[in-house]
Amino acid sequence: MTAAASLDGLATRLTGGALVTAPEIIEGYRRDRADLVPAGVPLALVRATCTEDVVATMRWAHEGRVPVVPRGAGTGLSGGATALAGCIVLSLERMDAIREVDVDDQLVVVEPGVINADIGRAVEPHGLFYPPDPGSFEISTIGGNLATNAGGLRCVKYGVTRDAVLGLEVVLADGRVLHTGGRTVKSVAGYDMTRLMVGSEGTLGVITAATLRVRPRPPMDPVTFVASFASLPAAGAAVSAIIRSGLAPSLLELMDRATINAIEDYRRLDLDRSAAALLIGQSDGSDADRQVEAMTVCCAQAGADLIVRSSSTAEAEMLLRARRLAGEATMAAGPTIIEDVGVPRSRLADLLLAVGEIAADTGIPIATVGHAGDGNMHPTLMLPDLDPDTLARAFDTAERVCRAALALGGTITGEHGVGALKRSWLAGEIDETSLAMHRAIKAAFDPRGILNPGRGF
Repeated sequence: MTAAASLDGLATRLTGGALVTAPEIIEGYRRDRADLVPAGVPLALVRATCTEDVVATMRWAHEGRVPVVPRGAGTGLSGGATALAGCIVLSLERMDAIREVDVDDQLVVVEPGVINADIGRAVEPHGLFYPPDPGSFEISTIGGNLATNAGGLRCVKYGVTRDAVLGLEVVLADGRVLHTGGRTVKSVAGYDMTRLMVGSEGTLGVITAATLRVRPRPPMDPVTFVASFASLPAAGAAVSAIIRSGLAPSLLELMDRATINAIEDYRRLDLDRSAAALLIGQSDGSDADRQVEAMTVCCAQAGADLIVRSSSTAEAEMLLRARRLAGEATMAAGPTIIEDVGVPRSRLADLLLAVGEIAADTGIPIATVGHAGDGNMHPTLMLPDLDPDTLARAFDTAERVCRAALALGGTITGEHGVGALKRSWLAGEIDETSLAMHRAIKAAFDPRGILNPGRGF
């Protein structure tokens, strides 16, 4: 059977217009934001509008052993949504319905193409909010957040995406539909398929709906502080002191000088360009004033040279806007590799020191930003060009950053996923027994190996 005839057979199973073969349209779906991961040329694109489209696509692909690469908004940074040669790119962006808002049980049911921030806007009139808020929350979709177990600025207090998921609707590799979890806060019936699926990077199934927990909004506006430091290790020491003291920030973010200047070059926000590091913290509890006061004492004792606190919502939003622009600003400055490593919070200062030494040794500038409150940092390699010599040094630098995190008892990825970019480094974190179990799970869910092959592990 020719490829054209085979695709005609797929088209008859889909809703009208879902199958796309026009190269100029497909081109926009070949890559995510991991520019250094090469993209293949897909056989076709399916823009699903309903679960039935996903079922039909997977049944057809299973029958023909055709690889399928699921994708959402394409904001991923690890190459997990980059097209493979001869694959079907399965886009979930048009499945964007918020199916239900249940105020009594404090949950929402959403499709994978819903933008993260739109969930917050949907539940805000009911006095609720959705805690997971990755830096890309205004453009990334829930499907991608689920696939990578995304974190965000509030994860230090409220946890990552997995902690907000009650249940899932998942289309398996052969087209069967799996329902996991439910609507209850607690359930221990059977294996926890829900938590297995979250973070599986599209290798076990295609998520077509999710039941998510939302929470009551705090009764008071949060209190925010920003502290300026003359060195990155001093900022890391302040974070360790805050965590050690038993305080509970709802947000604790760090930006280094290179990041601050990239943001100011991209959009003027009047940040202090001379600061070696800015630490932005927030508390949203009933004792927010006391919590922030104690956090600022920790910063002062660690050597902060300027501390400003505010309960003004407008000022807090300005500071958070700067933090959320960090990724966009650094990418706008030129080619980047955005790393995603995590360490125990007590070792954060050691990681920051190691990153600085690696940058000096390799000659690749690194702008460091991230979720200091849970030890998940994003050292961003700022490349002058994409020449082969530069790329070789960049990959060596990225690998050394990952090795440094592992040496400190950390991880090569806290929230972006392994994707295609980090597969070769995974063996440094996961032993052969664990890898064997990963392979067994993959084989059970996807015996023909068609779901996002070569990604995740």
